[in-house]
Amino acid sequence: VAEGEPSEGREPFELPRFWDALGQTFQVTSQEATKLSLAFSRPPLPSAEDCRKLSEDVQKAILAVATVYYWLPKGQGTTLRKMVRDATTEVVEGMIQLTDTILNSPVESLSQEQLISTGGVWEACEQVSNLPRDNQAAVVSALAACLGVVKDAVEEMEHALVDGQDPYGDIMEDEELGFRGNRDTYWSEADRQLLSSCMGLMKASKACLKKVLAAVKTHGKADSPEQIAQLDDLADIANEISPSVDELALSMYPPVNPLAVRLNAAKLASVLKKVLEIAKTSHVCPLSEEGWVQFLTGAVDHNMNKVKNFTQGQL
Repeated sequence: VAEGEPSEGREPFELPRFWDALGQTFQVTSQEATKLSLAFSRPPLPSAEDCRKLSEDVQKAILAVATVYYWLPKGQGTTLRKMVRDATTEVVEGMIQLTDTILNSPVESLSQEQLISTGGVWEACEQVSNLPRDNQAAVVSALAACLGVVKDAVEEMEHALVDGQDPYGDIMEDEELGFRGNRDTYWSEADRQLLSSCMGLMKASKACLKKVLAAVKTHGKADSPEQIAQLDDLADIANEISPSVDELALSMYPPVNPLAVRLNAAKLASVLKKVLEIAKTSHVCPLSEEGWVQFLTGAVDHNMNKVKNFTQGQL
């Protein structure tokens, strides 16, 4: 029987009931962490029988958390499932850490480490209330996270380009770096022409994520397997934007290697074109959204062609 599919005597999967069950198991685990921590907060040590009971209750709570997670079928969305899995893993790892802390601490008084570990389990268990409730919300959350990282990378590179001729100006001189008049720490005028086109691609990345995020918020649905799968495809390819932006940004620092810059620019352009193509053919992009898809596709091509032109004679 596939995960989440009804078998004989089992009711079909329902998201609201899943969230109720997951919330209950997280709450019970939080309570068990409190009981365990209090039992070992001061002498005397719990009896062997009490220890056995505490261990059994902790084990039952963790098994219940894992069991409910496995009720969530992949058909509800791999993006949603990953977020629930990560939250579940944090709860399990938090309880393991608390148990290790108790085993390795003297029971003279409640140690700082034990307090921190107990708080860590509480915090992990409280996360369930912040988890997205369906795959549309999960993909919105994933895209927003990607956009935040790309925004930071674009701002950092903009500052470096505006702050003058020396991108390493905030690094103090030392014997290893040598005198900062070294040509390898500066951008030439030719470098800056090339980098302006690279910045165009990086800004297109930010614009692309903003537009896709807005489209998913406005038009995204998780009512059918096809819609859920399209959202996952968007999240998967969007996850490739940030690493591609980072690789391009790193290659833009002097001494500039035109071939490395061109290869990284081409990789980013390819990822952006895929994102736009997947968005265009999905349910999040009705006719009213096609204008920005065409505009951004043109912007990516325009800036990539400029990168090719600037590097043509330097390769």
